[in-house]
Amino acid sequence: MAKYLISHDLGTSSNKASLFSTEGELIKSHTVPYEVHFFHKNYAEQDPEEWWQAVCQATREIVKGIDPSEVLAVSFSSQMQACIVVDREGKALRPAMIWADHRAEKQAEYLEEKIGFDRMYEINGHRVSPSYSIEKLMWIKEHEPEIYGKTYKMLLAKDYIICRLTGAFVTDYSEASGTDVFDLRHLKWSEEILETAGIDPGKLPELHASTDVIGEMTAEAAAELGLTTKTKVVCGGGDGPCSALGAGCVEDGQLFLSFGTSAWIAGTSGRVELDREKTLIGFGHVVPGKYMPCGTMQAAGSSYSYIRHALCDDMPYEKLNELIEKSPAGAENLIFLPYLLGERRPRWNPNTSAAFLGIKPEHEKKDYVRAVIEGIAMNMELILKAYRKQAKIETMNLTGGGAKGQIVAQILADVLGVRFQMPDCVEAATAIGAAVIAGVGVGVFDGFEEIRRFLKFEKQVEPNKENQQVYEKLKPVFDEAYTCMLPLYEQLSKL
Repeated sequence: MAKYLISHDLGTSSNKASLFSTEGELIKSHTVPYEVHFFHKNYAEQDPEEWWQAVCQATREIVKGIDPSEVLAVSFSSQMQACIVVDREGKALRPAMIWADHRAEKQAEYLEEKIGFDRMYEINGHRVSPSYSIEKLMWIKEHEPEIYGKTYKMLLAKDYIICRLTGAFVTDYSEASGTDVFDLRHLKWSEEILETAGIDPGKLPELHASTDVIGEMTAEAAAELGLTTKTKVVCGGGDGPCSALGAGCVEDGQLFLSFGTSAWIAGTSGRVELDREKTLIGFGHVVPGKYMPCGTMQAAGSSYSYIRHALCDDMPYEKLNELIEKSPAGAENLIFLPYLLGERRPRWNPNTSAAFLGIKPEHEKKDYVRAVIEGIAMNMELILKAYRKQAKIETMNLTGGGAKGQIVAQILADVLGVRFQMPDCVEAATAIGAAVIAGVGVGVFDGFEEIRRFLKFEKQVEPNKENQQVYEKLKPVFDEAYTCMLPLYEQLSKL
């Protein structure tokens, strides 16, 4: 009798539910979109109820035609660094502040002043930033004290769904390591940071490994999803560590680039890897005993989406990719700074904004679109430099929806100077990672090496040497352009 695993990829713009057989075959998937609300310059919120409805709707769709009692487990990959405050019944007390929300600048400055920049990085593998969960909870305590007083727990995105499914208030090590309050080496909440932040430790969820079975679904939740109470709920992980597993990076030293709404270069290591410039950050891995060094930029696919909407009348991405191919490498020396939403690594500046530089009369639509992809790639190359200080990097895996187009993958390979290995399903890394976690959690799989039954690497993209020469001349211009813009960013932030 067939048995199934369900994974939910709870992203920024949608939830994608995937039904896998225990043999690694993707049976069916379904995506339900939801809204992100951007306002007040650097606020970004979502309604957790929309997440829940998306999970219910997508699950009901993918289990049509199968016996729901054959679904062994459900697990999750989700957007990280959110802050959802809930009461004792698990009801959200306000909209979720997601990773792109940077309003907690003063709270971040306070932590840096009291604990110290280097000390924070040493404890949790992260720099202080308003993008993290604990700074957001501090903001709620200061600006919405009544809501903070009613808060029973702060949850992360997938953990809100787990709470709705089981009634448990939990998170896993990978998600916890994106809160800025996690002791990465000892896998526990940091008492030092909590005390300084003035946050009650009791308001944080219980910590688990990603493969821990949290419980069975309540009868009410199972009915809404079209499942039975026999289906186990496995904790899952953050989208970054899940994508590391789903990209096939389960051994020390393996790296991958994920190109989605945001983009990151990450990998797998048996130790916490931090760098002097603090370009890399450290996460707990979904693979027990492992860590995930990572460098992330804020607006990758979202920059591509922006130019598609603002300049190209929402042209299909296939047509956009064809447009890019008509522009030469370097886009006729048009430079794009991809900082639509402020920036995390490598800039760490919430006041940045995007810009085109070097505009001339001969530049056409095709050049603007190509310049956007090249700007994203040049920003990612700054992150890769941090890895190259520790090891020689010639090959990486490439995943994410933004990597589907051949020309996008080629530009990334040319700018970064690496050979990309691409799995047959570049968009499915996080979903596959969550499915493997579910299988390991309920004992269907003996270990994480079972990822091999889900992935096939049949395509490679080699860097073009002629294009590389063009980009080597533009890279210092790209870097200097950001430096020159710093005074303007500061002035604009005060307007």
